Amino acid sequence: MSKTTKEDIFKVVWRACDSFRGVIDPAQYKDYVLTMLFIKYVSDVWKDKMEQYLEKYNGDKDRAEWAMRRERFVVPPHSRFDYLYQHRNEANIGELINQGLEALEEENPGKLSGEDGSGVFRNIDFNTSNLGDVKDKNTRLKNLLIDFSDKKLDLRPSHLDGSDIIGDAYEFLIAHFASDAGKKAGEFYTPKEVSTLLAKLTRSKPGARICDPTCGSGSLLIKAGKEVGTDNFSLYGQEANGSTWALAVMNMFLHGMDNATIRWGDTIRNPKLKEGDTLMKFDTVVANPPFSLDKWGAEEAAADTHNRFWRGVPPKSKGDWAFISHMIETAYEGKGKVGVVVPHGVLFRGSSEGKIRQKTIEENLLETVIGLPANLFFGTGIPAAILVFNKGKGDNKNVLFIDASQHYEQGKNQNRLRDEDIQKIVDTHRQFEAGKLNPGVVEDKFAYVATFEEIKENEFNLNIPRYVDTFEEEEEVDLKAVQQRIAQLEKELSEVQGQMADYLKELGLN
Repeated sequence: MSKTTKEDIFKVVWRACDSFRGVIDPAQYKDYVLTMLFIKYVSDVWKDKMEQYLEKYNGDKDRAEWAMRRERFVVPPHSRFDYLYQHRNEANIGELINQGLEALEEENPGKLSGEDGSGVFRNIDFNTSNLGDVKDKNTRLKNLLIDFSDKKLDLRPSHLDGSDIIGDAYEFLIAHFASDAGKKAGEFYTPKEVSTLLAKLTRSKPGARICDPTCGSGSLLIKAGKEVGTDNFSLYGQEANGSTWALAVMNMFLHGMDNATIRWGDTIRNPKLKEGDTLMKFDTVVANPPFSLDKWGAEEAAADTHNRFWRGVPPKSKGDWAFISHMIETAYEGKGKVGVVVPHGVLFRGSSEGKIRQKTIEENLLETVIGLPANLFFGTGIPAAILVFNKGKGDNKNVLFIDASQHYEQGKNQNRLRDEDIQKIVDTHRQFEAGKLNPGVVEDKFAYVATFEEIKENEFNLNIPRYVDTFEEEEEVDLKAVQQRIAQLEKELSEVQGQMADYLKELGLN
């Protein structure tokens, strides 16, 4: 029996994307194509289980359907891919797909709906005029269903070439859509190498609660969970963009992480991950928040009911420290870890940001500052940094600085961290965690351990070149050799000019 491979899935999806090219923004392809992939997946899983129960109950359909009510997903008849494919020629096919998604949400409350009961697909509309006039829209949706009906796209678990193939394929596809989406890519995807690095730097222990308060499509959160090494962990996330939240929910199910809790809403203005009236606490909090977000909610921050901004309110045009403050406050006292991607301005900007930064350092929360290479992220070429905070740092008041800006592989459109680059950073960080690195230079032009006193002398400025010496001495110039070379070139030039004069003379030209 031939099995469905990642390549089979990719081919179908690339073909399906052609239906939308030139009609909608590439950043929106994912909403339609990945949602259809999810419909196909849950339908094939349902079909596989139904066949098993029919065999078990000797063809008794009633008993089989009763058993199916207790499976991962209840899939109503008109939500199944086969039903939608059979009705692909209907004049109201967009409406039929929307109705199928709505019924799927209603039959799976809690799984495919938010805490307010509204469905996960509420922001994805297959019947929108954005897909063209009625005739063109119907043609595109018909082609989409035909593409996903490819016999090579069998997503039944027993027909997949690997246990996590569908989850891995989904991740790869999100990355591909991010590469096409330009600046909008940062809203839903963190490059996998950066996610891997963050997950390793904040490695969680079995039993950990792990959170990403700006989770995008959930890739970083999944990486952090896999770093535990067992299935004994719980994932929590919140995402402000509705269609991206839907991607994250689907991503969790496609990776088999059915118990993940993903909420829709603005983490700063309306944090949804709570126990009673108080914010949930986590062992590990990781995030790649939007860089220097304008209008993040400074007006409401001073009166924040959860007192997250007691160190100070960041400027209204730059929300970086708002997200960092939220993350620190939601990490367990005495043991919680925080890993966050930030623009370099977070390290040295003054005013209210400088005061907040100073307080976190005086509290001995900051553990490591890492400078990353430029052009790692989709949609922006600026270099970023990673800050690691540790609420269980103990008596060690030193801070590790790493300049990894020159350790990467250069790509055509985007740079990437190699496995050895990630490992070098992680190994250095773990040595520091274990108390094995003394203050001073750890590795020339790469790592330095600064004392609290040094940072205080620098007025709590964390700009990496203040600590890691990256100065490259220029090679000494041998002036005598340069003069000799110039003389040699002048002699050769004179000879060539003489030859040219002879040639012109022979041709009768002056």
